[in-house]
Amino acid sequence: MIQLIVSDIDGTLLPYGQKQLDPSIFSLIHRLSQQGIRFCPASGRQFHSLRRLFGPVQDELYYVCENGAILYGSGPEEFAPVLGKTVMDHAPAMELIRNILALEGSEVLISGANRSYLCQCDESFVTRMRDGTGNHVQVVRDPEEIEEDIIKISACCPEGASVPEKALGGKWSGVFRMAVAGAEWLDFTLADKGVGLRQLCGALNIPLENTLAFGDNWNDLPMLEAAGHPYLMASADPRLAKRFSCQCTNVPAVLEHLLETGRLPGC
Repeated sequence: MIQLIVSDIDGTLLPYGQKQLDPSIFSLIHRLSQQGIRFCPASGRQFHSLRRLFGPVQDELYYVCENGAILYGSGPEEFAPVLGKTVMDHAPAMELIRNILALEGSEVLISGANRSYLCQCDESFVTRMRDGTGNHVQVVRDPEEIEEDIIKISACCPEGASVPEKALGGKWSGVFRMAVAGAEWLDFTLADKGVGLRQLCGALNIPLENTLAFGDNWNDLPMLEAAGHPYLMASADPRLAKRFSCQCTNVPAVLEHLLETGRLPGC
């Protein structure tokens, strides 16, 4: 019995290069809710950005944000409860931020609970994160100006995530969880989407075996491994494909099949 559906966004529900979800997903979410099935975006994105993306149904959803570092319950943005939060230790977080700032060609994005902090960056990056991604954004001169807890640190490199991964992985992969989160993005947290899914299931009293999860990238792996019914996108890295027998090309099609038949498509 499926009680909770968690889905990655970029590359899964939202094809790379697109900025708006297929409107059909909103009616599917309504129909799932009528059958007692909760829906939860699980993304590296910020809470505010995810809410904007799911506009018509934003108050109905649960949210695993910042790659599992913070979870929100349903309801209006200002009243949605925080169901879980995993904070990075201050001193190593500051050192990692300065290491990213020292990388030529890379930008740093520092995540608080519902705000992105940018430092020593081009104005075009500010515009991209504020207007393109839809984040609450604040520019700081120095990362020490940030007064709230830091829950995620990301390096953005137009030349590819492999560049900061190669430069930073040897030092930091044993300190924080490091995951490629897109063509340009490398994320560091103390949580992951698997941690987020487990915390959400605990808060909602839903067994993991009653969860359905969709993902396409390495930062989705812990969530897919934790879920009772994982689906990998067929476009994923072939190395990931070897781990999951259930694959799909279209998430709404799987959800429609579930609603119509009460079963998941055969794998």
